[in-house]
Amino acid sequence: MTTRQIAEAFPPGDFIREELDAREWSQVELAEIIGRHPQVITELVTGKRAITPELAKALGDAFGTSAQYWMNLDSSYRLWLARGADDAITRRSRLYHMAPIREMVRRCWIEASESLDVLEDRVARFFRIPNVATPIAFPHAARRRGAGELSPAQKAWLFRAVQLAHAVHAEAFSAQSLERGMAELRGLLTGASDVRLVPRILANAGIRFMVLEDLPRTAIDGVTFWLDERSPVIALSLRYGRIDAFWYTLAHELHHVKRRDGLRRSQEIVLDTDLMRDSAATLEPESEAEKKADKLAAEFLVSRAELNDFILRTTPLYSKKKIADFAARIRVHPGLVVGQLQFRGEVAWSSFRDTLVDVRDMVTQSALTDGWGHVPPPLS
Repeated sequence: MTTRQIAEAFPPGDFIREELDAREWSQVELAEIIGRHPQVITELVTGKRAITPELAKALGDAFGTSAQYWMNLDSSYRLWLARGADDAITRRSRLYHMAPIREMVRRCWIEASESLDVLEDRVARFFRIPNVATPIAFPHAARRRGAGELSPAQKAWLFRAVQLAHAVHAEAFSAQSLERGMAELRGLLTGASDVRLVPRILANAGIRFMVLEDLPRTAIDGVTFWLDERSPVIALSLRYGRIDAFWYTLAHELHHVKRRDGLRRSQEIVLDTDLMRDSAATLEPESEAEKKADKLAAEFLVSRAELNDFILRTTPLYSKKKIADFAARIRVHPGLVVGQLQFRGEVAWSSFRDTLVDVRDMVTQSALTDGWGHVPPPLS
Protein backbone atom coordinates (compact mmCIF):
# COMPACT_ATOMS: atom_id res chain seq x y z
CA MET A 1 0.00 0.00 0.00
CA THR A 2 1.35 3.43 -0.97
CA THR A 3 1.45 6.01 1.81
CA ARG A 4 0.36 9.50 0.78
CA GLN A 5 2.96 12.14 1.54
CA ILE A 6 1.87 15.68 2.50
CA ALA A 7 3.74 18.15 0.29
CA GLU A 8 3.41 20.94 2.84
CA ALA A 9 1.36 21.49 5.97
CA PHE A 10 0.53 24.90 7.37
CA PRO A 11 0.68 25.65 11.09
CA PRO A 12 -2.70 25.86 12.88
CA GLY A 13 -1.72 29.41 13.83
CA ASP A 14 -2.34 30.50 10.23
CA PHE A 15 -5.93 29.29 10.47
CA ILE A 16 -6.40 30.91 13.90
CA ARG A 17 -5.18 34.19 12.43
CA GLU A 18 -7.69 33.90 9.57
CA GLU A 19 -10.52 33.25 12.01
CA LEU A 20 -9.51 36.26 14.08
CA ASP A 21 -9.36 38.49 10.99
CA ALA A 22 -12.77 37.27 9.84
CA ARG A 23 -14.27 38.21 13.20
CA GLU A 24 -12.10 41.31 13.73
CA TRP A 25 -10.93 39.90 17.07
CA SER A 26 -7.56 40.49 18.59
CA GLN A 27 -5.45 37.77 20.17
CA VAL A 28 -6.15 39.28 23.58
CA GLU A 29 -9.89 39.10 22.94
CA LEU A 30 -9.61 35.42 21.91
CA ALA A 31 -7.65 34.78 25.12
CA GLU A 32 -10.47 36.34 27.15
CA ILE A 33 -13.11 34.33 25.27
CA ILE A 34 -11.48 30.94 25.91
CA GLY A 35 -10.15 31.84 29.35
CA ARG A 36 -6.44 31.53 28.58
CA HIS A 37 -3.44 33.81 29.09
CA PRO A 38 -2.70 35.96 26.01
CA GLN A 39 0.76 34.36 25.82
CA VAL A 40 -0.93 31.02 25.07
CA ILE A 41 -2.68 32.53 22.03
CA THR A 42 0.57 34.17 20.86
CA GLU A 43 2.37 30.82 21.02
CA LEU A 44 -0.47 29.08 19.16
CA VAL A 45 -0.44 31.67 16.38
CA THR A 46 3.36 31.49 16.00
CA GLY A 47 3.38 27.68 16.04
CA LYS A 48 5.42 27.45 19.23
CA ARG A 49 2.71 25.62 21.18
CA ALA A 50 0.98 22.39 20.15
CA ILE A 51 -2.81 22.22 20.36
CA THR A 52 -3.92 19.99 23.23
CA PRO A 53 -7.36 18.34 23.31
CA GLU A 54 -8.49 20.99 25.80
CA LEU A 55 -7.34 23.85 23.56
CA ALA A 56 -8.90 22.14 20.52
CA LYS A 57 -12.25 22.01 22.36
CA ALA A 58 -11.97 25.65 23.36
CA LEU A 59 -11.05 26.82 19.84
CA GLY A 60 -13.89 24.77 18.38
CA ASP A 61 -16.41 26.34 20.74
CA ALA A 62 -15.07 29.84 20.04
CA PHE A 63 -15.04 29.52 16.24
CA GLY A 64 -18.04 27.22 15.80
CA THR A 65 -16.02 24.25 14.53
CA SER A 66 -15.29 20.80 15.88
CA ALA A 67 -12.42 20.10 18.23
CA GLN A 68 -11.31 17.35 15.82
CA TYR A 69 -10.76 19.97 13.12
CA TRP A 70 -8.09 21.69 15.21
CA MET A 71 -6.54 18.41 16.36
CA ASN A 72 -6.22 17.30 12.73
CA LEU A 73 -4.61 20.56 11.69
CA ASP A 74 -2.07 20.34 14.47
CA SER A 75 -1.32 16.64 13.90
CA SER A 76 -0.74 17.17 10.17
CA TYR A 77 1.58 20.06 10.87
CA ARG A 78 3.58 18.23 13.55
CA LEU A 79 4.00 15.18 11.30
CA TRP A 80 5.14 17.41 8.46
CA LEU A 81 7.74 19.01 10.74
CA ALA A 82 9.03 15.55 11.69
CA ARG A 83 9.40 14.41 8.08
CA GLY A 84 13.18 14.82 8.22
CA ALA A 85 13.53 12.00 10.75
CA ASP A 86 11.46 9.63 8.61
CA ASP A 87 14.23 9.09 6.06
CA ALA A 88 16.76 7.99 8.67
CA ILE A 89 14.28 5.61 10.28
CA THR A 90 13.33 4.15 6.90
CA ARG A 91 16.97 3.65 5.94
CA ARG A 92 17.85 2.02 9.25
CA SER A 93 14.79 -0.22 9.03
CA ARG A 94 15.83 -1.32 5.53
CA LEU A 95 19.35 -2.00 6.75
CA TYR A 96 18.21 -4.14 9.68
CA HIS A 97 15.80 -5.97 7.38
CA MET A 98 18.49 -6.94 4.88
CA ALA A 99 21.03 -8.22 7.41
CA PRO A 100 21.42 -9.15 11.12
CA ILE A 101 23.38 -5.99 11.89
CA ARG A 102 23.81 -6.52 15.64
CA GLU A 103 25.11 -10.08 15.18
CA MET A 104 27.43 -9.02 12.39
CA VAL A 105 28.89 -6.31 14.59
CA ARG A 106 29.21 -8.73 17.52
CA ARG A 107 31.04 -11.22 15.33
CA CYS A 108 33.34 -8.48 13.95
CA TRP A 109 32.09 -9.02 10.40
CA ILE A 110 31.46 -5.30 10.17
CA GLU A 111 32.50 -2.42 12.42
CA ALA A 112 29.84 -0.50 14.30
CA SER A 113 29.26 3.18 13.55
CA GLU A 114 26.96 5.89 14.86
CA SER A 115 26.86 7.31 11.34
CA LEU A 116 24.13 5.71 9.25
CA ASP A 117 25.98 6.57 6.04
CA VAL A 118 29.12 4.80 7.27
CA LEU A 119 27.18 1.77 8.49
CA GLU A 120 25.39 1.44 5.15
CA ASP A 121 28.71 1.63 3.36
CA ARG A 122 30.20 -1.10 5.54
CA VAL A 123 27.24 -3.40 4.99
CA ALA A 124 27.43 -2.81 1.23
CA ARG A 125 31.15 -3.62 1.24
CA PHE A 126 30.52 -6.81 3.24
CA PHE A 127 28.08 -8.03 0.59
CA ARG A 128 30.20 -6.55 -2.22
CA ILE A 129 27.39 -4.50 -3.68
CA PRO A 130 27.53 -0.83 -4.77
CA ASN A 131 25.03 0.30 -2.13
CA VAL A 132 22.43 -1.13 0.22
CA ALA A 133 19.66 -0.49 -2.29
CA THR A 134 21.24 -3.10 -4.59
CA PRO A 135 20.01 -6.69 -4.20
CA ILE A 136 22.62 -8.99 -2.67
CA ALA A 137 24.31 -10.91 -5.50
CA PHE A 138 25.93 -14.11 -4.29
CA PRO A 139 28.98 -15.35 -6.17
CA HIS A 140 26.84 -18.48 -6.47
CA ALA A 141 23.10 -19.03 -6.23
CA ALA A 142 21.96 -20.93 -3.16
CA ARG A 143 19.72 -23.95 -2.88
CA ARG A 144 18.89 -25.67 0.36
CA ARG A 145 16.79 -28.25 2.12
CA GLY A 146 13.31 -26.86 2.73
CA ALA A 147 11.24 -24.31 0.87
CA GLY A 148 11.23 -20.54 0.97
CA GLU A 149 13.70 -17.72 0.59
CA LEU A 150 16.91 -17.57 2.54
CA SER A 151 16.64 -15.42 5.64
CA PRO A 152 18.87 -12.33 6.07
CA ALA A 153 20.92 -14.24 8.67
CA GLN A 154 21.39 -17.20 6.33
CA LYS A 155 22.52 -14.86 3.56
CA ALA A 156 25.03 -13.19 5.87
CA TRP A 157 26.37 -16.58 7.06
CA LEU A 158 26.76 -17.80 3.49
CA PHE A 159 28.50 -14.65 2.34
CA ARG A 160 30.90 -14.86 5.27
CA ALA A 161 31.69 -18.46 4.27
CA VAL A 162 32.47 -17.34 0.73
CA GLN A 163 34.74 -14.61 2.11
CA LEU A 164 36.63 -16.97 4.41
CA ALA A 165 37.10 -19.60 1.71
CA HIS A 166 39.67 -17.40 -0.02
CA ALA A 167 41.78 -17.39 3.16
CA VAL A 168 42.07 -21.20 3.32
CA HIS A 169 44.89 -22.96 1.49
CA ALA A 170 44.37 -26.31 -0.21
CA GLU A 171 46.31 -28.46 -2.65
CA ALA A 172 45.08 -29.19 -6.16
CA PHE A 173 41.77 -31.04 -6.18
CA SER A 174 40.95 -34.12 -8.25
CA ALA A 175 38.72 -37.16 -8.02
CA GLN A 176 41.78 -39.16 -6.99
CA SER A 177 42.78 -36.74 -4.24
CA LEU A 178 39.22 -36.88 -2.90
CA GLU A 179 39.25 -40.69 -2.78
CA ARG A 180 42.59 -40.68 -0.96
CA GLY A 181 41.33 -38.10 1.48
CA MET A 182 38.13 -39.98 2.23
CA ALA A 183 40.12 -43.17 2.83
CA GLU A 184 42.30 -41.30 5.33
CA LEU A 185 39.27 -39.83 7.02
CA ARG A 186 37.70 -43.27 7.32
CA GLY A 187 40.75 -44.25 9.37
CA LEU A 188 40.02 -41.49 11.90
CA LEU A 189 36.59 -42.74 12.93
CA THR A 190 37.80 -44.73 15.93
CA GLY A 191 39.17 -42.02 18.21
CA ALA A 192 37.40 -38.78 19.06
CA SER A 193 40.61 -36.74 19.30
CA ASP A 194 41.58 -37.65 15.73
CA VAL A 195 39.12 -35.06 14.45
CA ARG A 196 41.99 -32.58 14.84
CA LEU A 197 43.56 -34.12 11.73
CA VAL A 198 40.51 -33.52 9.52
CA PRO A 199 41.40 -30.00 8.26
CA ARG A 200 44.89 -31.09 7.17
CA ILE A 201 43.60 -34.18 5.37
CA LEU A 202 40.95 -32.17 3.57
CA ALA A 203 43.49 -29.51 2.54
CA ASN A 204 45.76 -32.22 1.12
CA ALA A 205 42.75 -33.58 -0.77
CA GLY A 206 42.16 -30.17 -2.32
CA ILE A 207 39.16 -29.19 -0.22
CA ARG A 208 39.03 -25.87 1.62
CA PHE A 209 37.51 -26.51 5.04
CA MET A 210 36.40 -24.08 7.74
CA VAL A 211 34.14 -23.82 10.76
CA LEU A 212 31.70 -20.92 10.92
CA GLU A 213 29.47 -20.61 13.97
CA ASP A 214 25.85 -20.30 12.94
CA LEU A 215 23.77 -17.20 13.56
CA PRO A 216 20.59 -17.38 15.65
CA ARG A 217 17.61 -19.06 13.96
CA THR A 218 19.52 -20.05 10.82
CA ALA A 219 19.44 -23.84 11.46
CA ILE A 220 22.49 -24.21 9.19
CA ASP A 221 24.57 -27.38 9.56
CA GLY A 222 26.85 -27.23 6.55
CA VAL A 223 27.45 -25.86 3.07
CA THR A 224 29.27 -26.99 -0.05
CA PHE A 225 30.27 -24.68 -2.89
CA TRP A 226 33.02 -24.23 -5.45
CA LEU A 227 35.25 -21.22 -5.99
CA ASP A 228 36.03 -22.71 -9.39
CA GLU A 229 36.05 -26.16 -10.99
CA ARG A 230 39.09 -27.25 -8.96
CA SER A 231 38.34 -25.53 -5.66
CA PRO A 232 35.57 -27.14 -3.58
CA VAL A 233 34.74 -25.61 -0.20
CA ILE A 234 33.06 -27.16 2.85
CA ALA A 235 31.98 -25.05 5.82
CA LEU A 236 30.38 -26.54 8.93
CA SER A 237 28.55 -24.65 11.66
CA LEU A 238 29.08 -27.31 14.36
CA ARG A 239 25.88 -26.11 16.01
CA TYR A 240 25.75 -29.68 17.29
CA GLY A 241 29.25 -30.42 18.54
CA ARG A 242 28.63 -34.14 19.06
CA ILE A 243 30.94 -36.60 17.34
CA ASP A 244 28.07 -38.22 15.44
CA ALA A 245 26.77 -34.87 14.19
CA PHE A 246 30.25 -33.73 13.12
CA TRP A 247 31.07 -36.85 11.14
CA TYR A 248 27.60 -37.22 9.64
CA THR A 249 27.49 -33.61 8.44
CA LEU A 250 31.05 -33.75 7.10
CA ALA A 251 30.36 -37.03 5.28
CA HIS A 252 27.17 -35.53 3.85
CA GLU A 253 29.07 -32.51 2.47
CA LEU A 254 31.90 -34.73 1.16
CA HIS A 255 29.41 -36.65 -0.91
CA HIS A 256 28.09 -33.38 -2.33
CA VAL A 257 31.68 -32.72 -3.40
CA LYS A 258 32.07 -36.24 -4.76
CA ARG A 259 28.91 -35.84 -6.83
CA ARG A 260 30.10 -32.35 -7.81
CA ASP A 261 26.75 -31.01 -6.62
CA GLY A 262 26.51 -27.28 -7.19
CA LEU A 263 29.28 -27.21 -9.78
CA ARG A 264 27.07 -28.68 -12.47
CA ARG A 265 24.24 -26.21 -11.87
CA SER A 266 25.85 -22.86 -12.55
CA GLN A 267 27.93 -23.14 -9.39
CA GLU A 268 25.20 -23.16 -6.79
CA ILE A 269 25.79 -23.17 -3.09
CA VAL A 270 24.47 -26.37 -1.53
CA LEU A 271 23.22 -25.26 1.88
CA ASP A 272 22.12 -27.90 4.36
CA THR A 273 19.74 -26.75 7.10
CA ASP A 274 18.17 -28.92 9.77
CA LEU A 275 20.42 -31.79 8.73
CA MET A 276 20.80 -32.89 12.34
CA ARG A 277 17.76 -32.93 14.59
CA ASP A 278 16.64 -34.94 17.57
CA SER A 279 13.69 -36.30 15.65
CA ALA A 280 13.89 -38.80 12.84
CA ALA A 281 10.59 -37.57 11.40
CA THR A 282 12.15 -34.24 10.43
CA LEU A 283 15.12 -35.60 8.53
CA GLU A 284 13.49 -36.41 5.20
CA PRO A 285 15.33 -34.46 2.48
CA GLU A 286 13.64 -32.71 -0.38
CA SER A 287 15.73 -33.76 -3.36
CA GLU A 288 17.37 -36.81 -4.88
CA ALA A 289 20.78 -35.20 -4.34
CA GLU A 290 20.06 -34.82 -0.63
CA LYS A 291 18.69 -38.36 -0.36
CA LYS A 292 21.81 -39.71 -2.04
CA ALA A 293 24.11 -37.63 0.18
CA ASP A 294 22.26 -38.80 3.31
CA LYS A 295 22.52 -42.44 2.27
CA LEU A 296 26.20 -42.26 1.37
CA ALA A 297 27.04 -40.32 4.53
CA ALA A 298 25.47 -43.02 6.70
CA GLU A 299 27.21 -45.75 4.73
CA PHE A 300 30.56 -43.97 5.05
CA LEU A 301 30.28 -44.00 8.85
CA VAL A 302 28.66 -47.38 9.53
CA SER A 303 28.15 -50.06 6.88
CA ARG A 304 24.44 -50.52 6.32
CA ALA A 305 24.88 -54.29 6.02
CA GLU A 306 26.88 -54.46 9.25
CA LEU A 307 24.39 -52.25 11.09
CA ASN A 308 21.41 -54.28 9.86
CA ASP A 309 23.07 -57.46 11.08
CA PHE A 310 23.82 -55.90 14.48
CA ILE A 311 20.24 -54.67 14.81
CA LEU A 312 18.85 -58.07 13.86
CA ARG A 313 21.00 -59.83 16.48
CA THR A 314 20.60 -57.25 19.26
CA THR A 315 17.25 -55.44 19.13
CA PRO A 316 15.72 -54.48 21.49
CA LEU A 317 18.31 -55.47 24.10
CA TYR A 318 20.90 -52.79 23.38
CA SER A 319 23.56 -52.07 25.96
CA LYS A 320 26.60 -49.83 26.13
CA LYS A 321 28.91 -52.89 26.07
CA LYS A 322 27.23 -54.44 23.03
CA ILE A 323 27.45 -51.14 21.17
CA ALA A 324 31.09 -50.66 22.17
CA ASP A 325 32.02 -54.20 21.05
CA PHE A 326 30.28 -53.72 17.70
CA ALA A 327 31.93 -50.31 17.21
CA ALA A 328 35.37 -51.80 17.96
CA ARG A 329 34.80 -54.61 15.45
CA ILE A 330 33.90 -52.24 12.60
CA ARG A 331 36.54 -49.72 13.78
CA VAL A 332 34.41 -46.66 14.54
CA HIS A 333 33.70 -44.64 17.66
CA PRO A 334 30.69 -45.94 19.68
CA GLY A 335 29.05 -42.54 19.32
CA LEU A 336 28.74 -43.08 15.57
CA VAL A 337 26.88 -46.33 16.13
CA VAL A 338 24.59 -44.66 18.67
CA GLY A 339 23.92 -41.83 16.22
CA GLN A 340 22.86 -44.28 13.52
CA LEU A 341 20.71 -46.28 15.93
CA GLN A 342 18.98 -43.09 17.00
CA PHE A 343 18.48 -42.07 13.38
CA ARG A 344 16.95 -45.47 12.60
CA GLY A 345 14.65 -45.20 15.62
CA GLU A 346 16.18 -48.24 17.32
CA VAL A 347 17.04 -46.36 20.51
CA ALA A 348 15.63 -43.18 22.02
CA TRP A 349 17.37 -39.87 21.35
CA SER A 350 18.12 -39.68 25.08
CA SER A 351 19.85 -43.09 25.16
CA PHE A 352 23.63 -43.57 25.52
CA ARG A 353 24.29 -39.83 25.45
CA ASP A 354 27.64 -40.28 27.18
CA THR A 355 29.00 -41.88 24.00
CA LEU A 356 28.24 -38.74 21.99
CA VAL A 357 31.48 -36.95 22.78
CA ASP A 358 31.65 -33.20 22.13
CA VAL A 359 34.40 -32.61 19.55
CA ARG A 360 33.81 -28.93 18.73
CA ASP A 361 36.85 -27.66 20.63
CA MET A 362 39.02 -30.35 19.06
CA VAL A 363 38.00 -29.39 15.53
CA THR A 364 38.31 -25.64 16.03
CA GLN A 365 41.88 -26.04 17.33
CA SER A 366 43.09 -26.99 13.86
CA ALA A 367 40.53 -25.50 11.44
CA LEU A 368 40.06 -21.89 10.36
CA THR A 369 37.26 -20.93 12.72
CA ASP A 370 34.99 -17.92 12.97
CA GLY A 371 32.97 -18.08 16.16
CA TRP A 372 33.09 -19.14 19.83
CA GLY A 373 35.68 -16.45 20.46
CA HIS A 374 37.78 -17.29 17.39
CA VAL A 375 38.22 -14.31 15.05
CA PRO A 376 40.05 -14.94 11.75
CA PRO A 377 42.68 -12.46 10.61
CA PRO A 378 41.43 -9.51 8.53
CA LEU A 379 40.50 -10.49 4.99
CA SER A 380 42.01 -8.65 2.08
